[in-house]
Amino acid sequence: MSESISKKTERIYDVFIAGGGVNGTGVARDAAGRGYTVCLCEMNDFASGTSSASTKLIHGGLRYLEHYKFRLVQESLKEREILLNMAPHIIWPMRFILPHSKGMRPKWFLRLGLALYDHLGFRKILPGTKNVNLSNQQKPSPLKDSFNSGFEYSDCWVDDSRLVILNAVDARLKGAQLKNYTKVINVESDNGLWIITTEDSLTGEVNRVKSKTFVNASGPWIDEVLKDSFKVKNSKNVRLIRGSHIVVNKLYDHDKSYICQNKDGRIFFIIPYEDSFTMIGTTDIEHKGSAGKVQITEEEKKYICESASSYLKKSISTEDIVWSYSGVRPLYDDGASKAQEVTRDYVITAKEYDYSLMINIFGGKITTYRKLSEAILEHIEGFLGKQGNPWTETSSLPGGEFKISMLSNLESNLQKKYNFLSNEIIKRLIRSYGQISFDIFGDCQDTQSLGEHFGAGLYEIEVIYLLEKEWAKSSNDILFRRSKLGLSISDKGLKKLDLFIKKYNEEESVKVNNTSAKKEVDVA
Repeated sequence: MSESISKKTERIYDVFIAGGGVNGTGVARDAAGRGYTVCLCEMNDFASGTSSASTKLIHGGLRYLEHYKFRLVQESLKEREILLNMAPHIIWPMRFILPHSKGMRPKWFLRLGLALYDHLGFRKILPGTKNVNLSNQQKPSPLKDSFNSGFEYSDCWVDDSRLVILNAVDARLKGAQLKNYTKVINVESDNGLWIITTEDSLTGEVNRVKSKTFVNASGPWIDEVLKDSFKVKNSKNVRLIRGSHIVVNKLYDHDKSYICQNKDGRIFFIIPYEDSFTMIGTTDIEHKGSAGKVQITEEEKKYICESASSYLKKSISTEDIVWSYSGVRPLYDDGASKAQEVTRDYVITAKEYDYSLMINIFGGKITTYRKLSEAILEHIEGFLGKQGNPWTETSSLPGGEFKISMLSNLESNLQKKYNFLSNEIIKRLIRSYGQISFDIFGDCQDTQSLGEHFGAGLYEIEVIYLLEKEWAKSSNDILFRRSKLGLSISDKGLKKLDLFIKKYNEEESVKVNNTSAKKEVDVA
């Protein structure tokens, strides 16, 4: 259950973090693991912004080589394997096919770039690049016959929102206090401390907390936090670049992805998604509206469909879209003229105010979030003094305490213990929770012991776990961030889930009120 920030005690924390995306939760986890006291608040749900709207890739950024971003590519490739070892349940290897045709760069040039990609990051786990004949594949290619050759290379897939949630869970296990749906509404500096006022978005409750350092990890809202809470005038540090994706029914029957180049030079991906679907994206468009109101436009839908259709044997239209999502990348404004040329690297600023420290995080990519967290901790150590050594490089996220080579064994063990569950459910549980699956289902021996079934393989026992242990507050939190079951659940199942959560929250509220009343009586 969520921890409350008490106005009465006004505990003084070492680190306060505004923002519950991958950067914020990553910093919280690293700092708490070193022994610092940590408090994090997120104004919406964890991973509700940019961190759940990515292309779901842990990658080096093959296209960054064209812009000579060798350091960023090398760092990203190194982190790719670190993260794969850290969370082999929610991150797994994926092979990408780069098709070649007339009019593209020469094959020797592409092969040289891929060879560089293979060796920059000291690759150990993932297989290297190879040439492929697309007209002679074990499983038929969905691409047009004109794309009959190309290259195949490695990167990784990630369940981005679960990466955020698991960082938050581990941060809490190490002593951090985290609260979602809690907005920072004011920040003041007083006698070497930040006085942070927060408001619960669901109840309206206002609380106050003190901290020695303030980490602004609010992503697209970073300039708003600086303006509204810190009263910084003319704050313009980030460019909001909208990236949109579409999801259609499964287009082909294998697990490889395609990286394609549109006529305008932009890269897009065609990726297997949640077993029954295919995801296509992304776009790179300057976002002029509110960071809180981001949605795909009809023009973007058409653009993605036309781009994909230029490669696929079977063309797709906007009518084929079963779901879509959009997010904004809060990229550091480096003055680039084109959206796709803006740096994907992170920028950190640190400044002391009245003997208290403020750190701002601009930009960054999901692949390098752990490295970014270490960079933030260097600033915190320099200000507060060293508490512990860097530790996350060789760590595991909750549920991922096994080697990637043992994934199939883990799946077999889960299937053996819970043989009443379908293979599809077992696979989803492993990809979501890893070893934690055994904790969730405990000694259950049949489907009846799992409680109410809401459809799509979602049972009451899992819902309660998400409500109690992963801060879920609504069906949307469960169906689109802690899982992607929203793509499969029926309207009837959704209504059942909504009613269950409402009843559960009401009962929990009564318990809390009764406990508070008892404490007051005992004190009296």
